[in-house]
Amino acid sequence: MIRIVIENAFIFLLPTIAYVAWTAFRLNEWPGLGAVLRDAPLIKLFVAGAALMLAALTLVAMREIGDGRTPDGVSSPPSAVFTPETPTPQRPPATQQPPPTQ
Repeated sequence: MIRIVIENAFIFLLPTIAYVAWTAFRLNEWPGLGAVLRDAPLIKLFVAGAALMLAALTLVAMREIGDGRTPDGVSSPPSAVFTPETPTPQRPPATQQPPPTQ
């Protein structure tokens, strides 16, 4: 569950990370992360991140395979097949016989 949350947070922050990286390579002198984020269009980055995350969630939901459907789209309920085990024959315990006397 935590993996899904981290992946969604990364997808949400991807536009902001790309903006900071682009700004870092564009400027000759790095003013610092605070100054870059202060001048960033945060509302646009928020909307872009939300749209990207919504698109990713939608694509993952549409491609979900293990939802109980057959390839033709018909839903089939889960079923279990009971096969009784056949008991394995057990060997009788070995008895020790005294050695033959002559």
